[in-house]
Amino acid sequence: MFLMHALENGSFRGSLMGISIGTVTKAGTVTATQKIWRNLQALGDIAFAYSYSIILIEIQDTIKSPPAETKTMRKATLLSIVVTTVFYMLCGCMGYAAFGDDAPGNLLTGFGFFNPYWLLDIANLAIVVHLVGAYQVFCQPLFAFVEKWSVKRWPKSELITHEYEARIPCTGATYKLNLFRLVWRTAFVVLTTVISMLMPFFNDVVGILGAFGFWPLTVYFPVEMYIAQKKIRPWSSRWIGLQLLSFTCLVVSLAAACGSMAGVVLDLKSYRPFQSTY
Repeated sequence: MFLMHALENGSFRGSLMGISIGTVTKAGTVTATQKIWRNLQALGDIAFAYSYSIILIEIQDTIKSPPAETKTMRKATLLSIVVTTVFYMLCGCMGYAAFGDDAPGNLLTGFGFFNPYWLLDIANLAIVVHLVGAYQVFCQPLFAFVEKWSVKRWPKSELITHEYEARIPCTGATYKLNLFRLVWRTAFVVLTTVISMLMPFFNDVVGILGAFGFWPLTVYFPVEMYIAQKKIRPWSSRWIGLQLLSFTCLVVSLAAACGSMAGVVLDLKSYRPFQSTY
């Protein structure tokens, strides 16, 4: 779709240096300072795309062996990184080539045309399926932690510990229903949905989440685990290299956080609750 739009234009839009200074957007005219903030925010957006490492341990814990979990996870991680990188590079490059400096943060809703509508519907449906599955995977560790803590904290509470059995019609199977689990998980989903609706700055919020989650969970924690497991001596060449890698990613995360926060401050000038900014 983006390739067709680029062909309609007769050429690829945009430039290798990104958005031009002086471009008029809905938030105002882009200045040199705002371009720097935008570039830093983009680093946070990229970091958010690789924040999957926070659930790697949970996934590895459920993998059967043999073969060894490390071999399976190594193949799965490599394949995931390759597919994710190719997909996001295609979306970013083709979207920018099609719309240039006017490229919106949300390519499916902010580009100004809605044909062919069936293709957009399929794309949005695919996003829903992707996010519903990802939401479940990312939330399960939190659900399990809160529910285990609640059982230990109030072991005699029937609301928390008692499970009701409900028969599923036509199957003969039974479903165990826990009222606390039902209420707590429902409230969590409602709360997170309302918060996401109150924060329509998609790119800014993604950049902030990516900046704060990338270094500690994707870089620092795995690096320190690797150093401890391999018993790497302090101040050896490998130890120094790993520490430099960790420090560089920390600087990138801090810069991305600053850029994303600056974007939020700028977007707040035209902010209206429960309304999208595109």
